[in-house]
Amino acid sequence: MPRKKETITLSIPPGTKEQLEAIACRFNILWGKDPSISGLIVAIAQHALELGKPFELDSNQINALQQAIKALNDAGRIGEAQTILTLLLDRGNLETPLRQSLLKQLSQPAQAWRILVDEYREKKQPFYILYHDSQDKDREYTVRHAEIKFFDKRFYLLVWCEETADVEDDSQQLPELWHNRCLRLERIRSIVPINGDWRGELDYIEVQLHFLGWMVKAYERKNDDIEDITIRDVRKVVRRVALPFWLIREVLRYEENCVIVSPEAMRDLLAAKLRTLCQLYDIQTNS
Repeated sequence: MPRKKETITLSIPPGTKEQLEAIACRFNILWGKDPSISGLIVAIAQHALELGKPFELDSNQINALQQAIKALNDAGRIGEAQTILTLLLDRGNLETPLRQSLLKQLSQPAQAWRILVDEYREKKQPFYILYHDSQDKDREYTVRHAEIKFFDKRFYLLVWCEETADVEDDSQQLPELWHNRCLRLERIRSIVPINGDWRGELDYIEVQLHFLGWMVKAYERKNDDIEDITIRDVRKVVRRVALPFWLIREVLRYEENCVIVSPEAMRDLLAAKLRTLCQLYDIQTNS
């Protein structure tokens, strides 16, 4: 038997019928070749259509979701990153350059380097890595140790590699740490397992820091701190440092409330950066 249908009578302003028919046409809701207002009402009642002002993401939400995509990719959670990426493209109302960049990410999803690195670390498996650096150069590294660490709101891949030629001429690099590298996961081009021995850790130097003023109580102990004592108004911390770049950024952030005491080479490295800053801002120094 044909299904019984209910009828309703609508009282609508002039021109509304034509508007409803236009909406039905837009969503291809037809009775034969003509737009079906009845079918449109049924689709709305069954939540098959989304009408009204479209839901869109504002600039702050877009930025937050972009950061979430980066974090998920770094963590190897590629599927979730792609889901958020699709949401951004669908609801973001994006400027053309950003939309094209996101479309490129969607069409060429990043490989789960984090998962592969964790697997090799578990097996103590050395590997060869092809890396595209920030200066648009391809680098090749033979990795004998690797670990993932969190710096400045994102995860990085820290490695001990055999190659040193790319840093030997850099006056900002300490020779004791020439074998250490800090790599962005999304800049990795390929990883291939190789034969050989696995190292137990990165290279480190011990750096003594003195925290002063409000930082005596405010400083939060780090995992690489091996000594932490407070004597009167000075908090003395000894830390194992693999990457001077991140330590200098931290010390500069604390300004006069943090001092590198030793080794001398680490003090000299920071002093050289401070002299450069003084020159850039036309500040006269004694040396």
